[in-house]
Amino acid sequence: MDTHGIRVQRRFDVELVQVTKRYGGTTAVDGISLRIPPASYCCLLGPSGCGKTSTLRMIAGHEVISDGDVLIHDVNVTDLPPVERGTAMMFQSYALFPHLNCLDNVAFSLKARGMAKAQRHAKAREYLALVHMEGFAERLPSQLSGGQQQRVALARSLVTEPRVLLLDEPLSALDPFLRTRVREELKRLQRELGISFIHVTHSQDEAMALADLMVVMEDGHIRQAGPPREVFERPVSAFVARFIGGHNVLQGPGGMIAVRADRCRLGDPADGPHLPARVAAVEYQGPSVRVALTVGKGRDASVLVPDEQFYAEPVQPGDAATLVWAERDAHALAGAG
Repeated sequence: MDTHGIRVQRRFDVELVQVTKRYGGTTAVDGISLRIPPASYCCLLGPSGCGKTSTLRMIAGHEVISDGDVLIHDVNVTDLPPVERGTAMMFQSYALFPHLNCLDNVAFSLKARGMAKAQRHAKAREYLALVHMEGFAERLPSQLSGGQQQRVALARSLVTEPRVLLLDEPLSALDPFLRTRVREELKRLQRELGISFIHVTHSQDEAMALADLMVVMEDGHIRQAGPPREVFERPVSAFVARFIGGHNVLQGPGGMIAVRADRCRLGDPADGPHLPARVAAVEYQGPSVRVALTVGKGRDASVLVPDEQFYAEPVQPGDAATLVWAERDAHALAGAG
């Protein structure tokens, strides 16, 4: 509300303004700026050491910012302690108390705030139900599977009704099947609760499946930020194209280009833009076969061939081949990368 009692729509749930983090002489995050719109699912994506976890911890207040500002709901929280920021953090390890049952694990932060037992237990049960764990309220963490522990940890993070939920690689300990199921649950919860989630991951598939806003980081910098489809279709650099995967980074007549592997094919030089290649490996992937190639001066490339088409004209490692693409599918890249 403003001073006249009129509700003012916030501009951003989180805004980073030239945020830097230094550890001694090492700069982990280097002057990044980012705006996360209200009720967004934002994924910070990048290789180990790119600065994504340091960024998350600075938003939470668990790391002191060396330079710059963090705003949450348009309020500068740079100098506020974590408890006053309106954020909650869900850690990779889940960090459940082993001696408390699920109900008391979820209710713990409410107890610390002085909420009466009946009230905090009622609210804890509500949030266990939100993550479909209401039937496990009396169980200890040791009596739960990894996926169930993950859901309880999520309920515990949400029970304080944070403005922003911060997630540090929350799916990395789960098997692939369960990871997909929990991924769907995270997106459902984010939409139902209408708050922003900021999720650190090194998994390109995870970020593309979850994010409204995908932020690709390298060496403490944001290299590209946008909707996943935009980043995938139009990577700005060779690094982004290679890191998000699914692209061939090739030397075209006018410089570096990216072409999606599923838009490339094995063909003939007369078919269009092409490069001579040699088959390095063949991987059956169910509906398609990935043909790994060596092109030019030892550069890697690949083609995704529909399985029926591949087995009609199979190739094997060592075969000469021609990598072909359509001009319309080539996207120019900045820098040599």
